[in-house]
Amino acid sequence: MPVSIIECVPNVSEGQDRRAVDRMGDAIRRVSGVRLVDVHMDPDHHRSVFTFLGSPTGVEAAAVAFAAEVFALVDMERHRGLHPRMGALDVLPFVPLRDATTTDAAAVARRVGEALARTHEVPVYFYGAAATASSRRVLIDVRRGEYEGLPRKLRDPAWRPDAGPARFNSRAGAVAVGARDVLVAYNVWLDSYDLDAAQAVARAVRESSGGLPAVQAMGGRLARRGLTQVAMNLVDYRRTSIPRAFDAVRSEAARLGVAVRRGELVGLAPRAAFEGRSPESVGLVDFAPDHYLESHLPA
Repeated sequence: MPVSIIECVPNVSEGQDRRAVDRMGDAIRRVSGVRLVDVHMDPDHHRSVFTFLGSPTGVEAAAVAFAAEVFALVDMERHRGLHPRMGALDVLPFVPLRDATTTDAAAVARRVGEALARTHEVPVYFYGAAATASSRRVLIDVRRGEYEGLPRKLRDPAWRPDAGPARFNSRAGAVAVGARDVLVAYNVWLDSYDLDAAQAVARAVRESSGGLPAVQAMGGRLARRGLTQVAMNLVDYRRTSIPRAFDAVRSEAARLGVAVRRGELVGLAPRAAFEGRSPESVGLVDFAPDHYLESHLPA
């Protein structure tokens, strides 16, 4: 009988200390039956994205162990970075893959969220398919105000945490724990340091500004590289694929007189997200076969 597989893709507010990131990864590796398949560390965003998968029980155990390491190592009072965030373990999504359902992933999310709230006294918000209210389904809404706005947010009865105390934890912040479909995190680097141009391109391509469906985007500077970036979440790659997003960014950038330097994939992506195009055609010059999600699933 096939074993169901769930993926977990935690986003952590630490992207500059390699030793700390390695320790977090080791917490996952120590859990039997779970595989850590990717770690993406970004010093400008000051954020790392881990991807691991396994059985629901294994992934649940690994997520709890991983969180304990994150809370021990990350101090939000000292954190500054490009990416929006509200906590040390900022986002903890569970994704149903082989023979797993969204209901399965949401159940794991709820159990893990309750465990983190109980053990670490951290406010937890459930989002996506694990949300307790329609106002909390969208991650952007849950994270609005970010870490700096948490003290005020926690005093608002409408934003009482789903689990844990309605009390500001200055070291850990808060955690968004959820269940969702496969999301492709894909960035395009622009050959420019013009922040206005990057932000204009992001506005043109994101859905909320009338751009591509199921695309979230923001423009920012990569100070260490002397470039700007359009960072995108392709929330539904079936509606907007990686090639369609890349072509739109390149077209908008060209209209502003800016060239594209390259693409960047954060984590893994399904083969179908490329719609038959090669990774090189969307700027992924260092793409390896193990960046395909399917390469980590049993045949």
